[in-house]
Amino acid sequence: MKIQLPEFALKIVTKMENNGFEIYVVGGAVRDLVLGRIIYDWDFATNATPEEIIKIFPEGYYNNTFGTVGIVDDSSPTPFEITTYRKEFGYSDSRRPDKVEWGKTLKEDVSRRDFTINAMALKLSPTGKDSAEAKIIDYFDGKIDIDQKIIRTVGNPNERFSEDALRMMRAIRIASEIGFDIEEETMSGIKTNAHLINKIAKERIKTELMKIFASPNPFEGMTLLRESGLMNEILPEMEKTFGVEQKSPGRHHLYDVGTHLMLALKNCKSQDPITRFATLIHDIGKPATYKKTENGVITFYNHEMVSTKIAENIADRLRFSAKEKEKLVTLVRWHQFTVDDKQTDSAIRRFIRNVGLNYIEDMLELRTADRLGGGASETSWRTEEFKKRIVEVQKQPFSVRDLKINGKDVMNVLSLKPGPKVGEILDKLFEEVSEKGLSNEKEVLMEKIKEFTS
Repeated sequence: MKIQLPEFALKIVTKMENNGFEIYVVGGAVRDLVLGRIIYDWDFATNATPEEIIKIFPEGYYNNTFGTVGIVDDSSPTPFEITTYRKEFGYSDSRRPDKVEWGKTLKEDVSRRDFTINAMALKLSPTGKDSAEAKIIDYFDGKIDIDQKIIRTVGNPNERFSEDALRMMRAIRIASEIGFDIEEETMSGIKTNAHLINKIAKERIKTELMKIFASPNPFEGMTLLRESGLMNEILPEMEKTFGVEQKSPGRHHLYDVGTHLMLALKNCKSQDPITRFATLIHDIGKPATYKKTENGVITFYNHEMVSTKIAENIADRLRFSAKEKEKLVTLVRWHQFTVDDKQTDSAIRRFIRNVGLNYIEDMLELRTADRLGGGASETSWRTEEFKKRIVEVQKQPFSVRDLKINGKDVMNVLSLKPGPKVGEILDKLFEEVSEKGLSNEKEVLMEKIKEFTS
């Protein structure tokens, strides 16, 4: 088959072969080519050692123990990586091999890979500066598994997952990204070895988790995470929400807390992974606040505060950045906002200040998902009016700094010297504008100043 690829990728192939070495495209690029997906990363495997690769590409860099040389080129947002065939031995920490040896054949190299769909290779024969004839090398029937839309380990699942426990999450992430099923024996292997995920660095777990939330099928990903037992290891707080009833007289909820949260995620239209994560855990504090009255009414008083604390703990545990944590926690903390046609402008402003202008749309997406996940309609006339009010209120001043006058104007009109009195008058003027409807125009405010005595 004929394929298009970056000119520099063909340059790599040509230079390596001209120097007497084998070289193949490997990994996810081959899988995505077969699937007709856009290829972002071009990775190569070769029988050349890192030192030999560096001689051919002196601009490359090599600073690892796994035989990977990175080469940066303007044609790609990510480096091209060329890795020496290798064999791996011992995985005492379920994270990385205890020993790495250079291999001699392509088959040796691909046999250590995680899944059959990632174990295919491409032999390229250039036909132009950005095109080549490509022959698929497929020792483990990866093409058949692609046709059947299944994810299967190369060899014994227990061995693959004990070598690198993160592969279990990677299986679920890939399933979420491309809509495949996980083959039965492979899923059984994940269930058996789920506890090993605790040996993996939290940063690596977080990366895979966020990729699941960023995928086209985050609901399916979370479903697989739960079915496999990995959710109980990674997000035990989430697992506790299942089976906690919510249905009671006068309440709209149809599902238990966990099911509601999963359905909210399923209905979340936001593409942002943090917003999707917040949607999944916004009620995660409900199990701790559950109470049932004698009349059968179920309450979860202050659950948003407990949910906020749990969200903070999760963000810290998974090594979220400060910015990521702030967004996650803010969305969880303020998701229980009131929508009322009788709300004052002041109440709307408080909502905007609490949530932050940057997160308003995310919060509204969460609210919509929350409604749909509870069995309610997508919106209501009150919600739509609330959205309009948010737009209108933003046209009004939010702080003293937004007034059309400043302290200098106050001092000039009232012949005041700098001091606390100036600030007090500005605060009163702001109150007049924000609470009592005084027009925020300089002429109006200058006239209003005269009512204040020094």
